[in-house]
Amino acid sequence: MKNFALIGASGYIAPRHMKAIKETGNTLIAALDPYDGIGIMDSHFPQASFFTEFERFDRFVDKWRRDSGNKIDYVSICSPNYLHDSHIRFALRSGADAISEKPLVLNPWNVDQLKTIENETGKRINNILQLRLHPTIIALKEKVAKELEQNPNKVYDIDLTYLTSRGKWYFVSWKGNEEKSGGIASNIGGC
Repeated sequence: MKNFALIGASGYIAPRHMKAIKETGNTLIAALDPYDGIGIMDSHFPQASFFTEFERFDRFVDKWRRDSGNKIDYVSICSPNYLHDSHIRFALRSGADAISEKPLVLNPWNVDQLKTIENETGKRINNILQLRLHPTIIALKEKVAKELEQNPNKVYDIDLTYLTSRGKWYFVSWKGNEEKSGGIASNIGGC
């Protein structure tokens, strides 16, 4: 059994993380989100500690490890894109492996620093790229692989179009702010 912490507990994807933690026989020890309407936690981990302030969450994770002799094995990161980098750093420096939604970082040059912290701590970053399992993406990959068997030097120029409706909320949330989301490629990408 592994111990988990979760950052971004009120987000769209967080319930999937909670469900996976439970279904794999693991335990959610603590969760963080500035929004405190996290009733979904009652369905999975009603005993988990919950925090709305990062500083208190950080203190709890550190104190829990020191006082109980236990540790957080994994930190699931479901926070807004622009916070992933700092939350991954927190996980690694707390002695936990990170499981982060995409993108890991908004600026590619930050990946080198994360690699350095991985090497220093011996902990690892795991990135979730859920669209790699989408049937359309799998079919495209299989088609390209089959064609490459016939012509290994073939070069592909692929243009993907993604259409989805978004309400007004989207454009005032962090998702509609390119500086915080990284734009459409970061929000939807993940193949």
